Amino acid sequence: MRMQLGRQLLDRQIVDRDGRLVGKVDDVEFGVDTDGVPYMAALLSGHGALAQRIGGRAGRLLLAVADRLVDEPPVTPLRVPYRLVERVDSAVRLRVGLDELPGSPMEHWLRRHLIDRIPGSNRASG
Repeated sequence: MRMQLGRQLLDRQIVDRDGRLVGKVDDVEFGVDTDGVPYMAALLSGHGALAQRIGGRAGRLLLAVADRLVDEPPVTPLRVPYRLVERVDSAVRLRVGLDELPGSPMEHWLRRHLIDRIPGSNRASG
C-alpha cells in the first residue's frame, strides 16, 4: 500500500479500538528489513516527537518545557508499532485498547500534579 505520509498520516488523530483518543501522529519511525527494504515501523506521538519534527529554536523550546514537566527527562515520544494499526481513514484507528499502550510521561505528570488534586477526581463518573 502506498501512502503520502505528509497528507495521509501526519497530524491525524490516533484512536484506540473503542474510539478513545490516544494522541496525534507527530512523526513516523522507519525500520529496514533483512533484505534492506525500508518499512514504517512505528507512529510517534507526543512532545518529544513533535519537537524533533519542528526542529530549530521552537522545537528546542517545546522540548525544554516538556522536559521540565516530567520526572525523568528527556521526554520520549509514545511509540505505537505500526502493526497495531487497523486502518487509516479520517483518523488512525488501532486494533488495541488505550490501556494496552504505554502511558505518556506528560500524561503521568499531569495526572499526578494536576488531575489527582481535583476534589472527587478519584471517583468514577456516572
